[in-house]
Amino acid sequence: MERRVQQVRDAFRSGRSRPLKFRLQQLEALRRMVQEREKDILAAICADLGKSELNAYSHEVITILGEIDLVLEKLPEWVTPEPAKKNLLTMMDEAYVQPEPLGVVLIIGAWNYPIVLTIQPLIGAIAAGNAAIIKPSELSENTAKVLDKLLPQYLDQDLYVVINGGVPETTELLKQRFDHILYTGNTAVGKIVMEAAAKYLTPVTLELGGKSPCYIDRDCDLDVACRRIAWGKYMNCGQTCIAPDYVLCEPSLQSQVVQKIKETVKEFYGENIKESPDYERIINLRHFKRIQSLLEGQKIAFGGEMDEATRYIAPIILTDVNPETKVMQEEIFGPILPIVPIKNVDEAINFINDREKPLAFYVFSRNNKLIKRMINETSSGGVTANDVIMHFTLNSLPFGGVGSSGMGAYHGKHSFDTFSHLRPCLLKSLKGESANKLRYPPNSQSKVDWAKFFILKRFNKGKLGLLFLAFLGIVVAVLIKKYQAVLKRKALLIFLAVHRLCFPVN
Repeated sequence: MERRVQQVRDAFRSGRSRPLKFRLQQLEALRRMVQEREKDILAAICADLGKSELNAYSHEVITILGEIDLVLEKLPEWVTPEPAKKNLLTMMDEAYVQPEPLGVVLIIGAWNYPIVLTIQPLIGAIAAGNAAIIKPSELSENTAKVLDKLLPQYLDQDLYVVINGGVPETTELLKQRFDHILYTGNTAVGKIVMEAAAKYLTPVTLELGGKSPCYIDRDCDLDVACRRIAWGKYMNCGQTCIAPDYVLCEPSLQSQVVQKIKETVKEFYGENIKESPDYERIINLRHFKRIQSLLEGQKIAFGGEMDEATRYIAPIILTDVNPETKVMQEEIFGPILPIVPIKNVDEAINFINDREKPLAFYVFSRNNKLIKRMINETSSGGVTANDVIMHFTLNSLPFGGVGSSGMGAYHGKHSFDTFSHLRPCLLKSLKGESANKLRYPPNSQSKVDWAKFFILKRFNKGKLGLLFLAFLGIVVAVLIKKYQAVLKRKALLIFLAVHRLCFPVN
């Protein structure tokens, strides 16, 4: 493993991943891979998660193509150094921020959306000029095999390497030194990744999960709210990190929510859900049994049918759920929707704040003041009001968690920034040394006064005014050098008087 990582590092040090032209070529090749090998990719996703081709395309492939198109359009702008604001002491210099690649990054993908959660970070890593080692999840084994086969056919084989395997291979990978690690998965493994990264002070982006709450206000359109909640909850059989994990609502709404979601499920999946091409399966038997165990002691208001042989679990709604029970202690990551009755919005806010910060928070209400209040008085990785999931689809928004739901963010420009070092650059001339006397020893009170003026003073004038002041300061510095100490303070007083006359403070 060490040898393979070193080979990727040697390829990065060759410099060929840095030019803009190369990055664009690799991104175009990645897009070509997705388009030309679409059938292979869709078949692998379907085999792993029981998806239809249409769902696999709309849930994953379309997101990848949209992300690549955005980066291809914007990358020339993103890589351009950004001029930085200057003060009086640096007015004649060149100051800018230069994005540069971090180096060799490790991307550890997830199994629930095995293409988009692996390839989308890779797009950002390539765009930023890095080399990358890609570790797909072993649980989505068919997709992992397809990525191992296809990526070397389209991308630079030395710079972008796929390593497959389970826990032993991942453990060995984490012993190596990387310049950034992006991991998508659960909190327990996230802690392991962070601990391994700490050995080399490697920065990490952790896309974890948590119990994303959904508050339904009595002042909302319940038909619309329940349809959108049902879509987000049962999509991918509940195996979505930002799916609404549980519902908070007043007791009087509970039976209505159950009935409307029940009607929506029939609308979406028909009378025989098991036969619907739009309803997926649980990834493996271990997760099937874990989800099954969450139902112990619960009141099932709707659903509950299961088939262990095919890992089928029908949509389930639980009512009057006790917050202390098992189903409310861990992320469900399955098609179970608990409803927890609360008295009012105050209790809902306290309920959310008493728990770990979630990856997403959803609120349904016609009252914009209530929505803004809940946003201001809670914390979560992201928020969508009057819908679910959709903030993930907007690549102008950073996607990431906070607290136990993760750290760092990506998508669009945010991916480019995550995998870049924003390097501050100041280019000075060897001329104008007289002005530097202010910062050279020996120090004096007059030097401190001048330094305070040049560094701390703020002006509301244009560039010409600032240039004039800078020039005037240099002239005064030369005069100070020429005359004795007594005249220095007089020169300062004269300068300040002129300044107040010419540029009165507003």
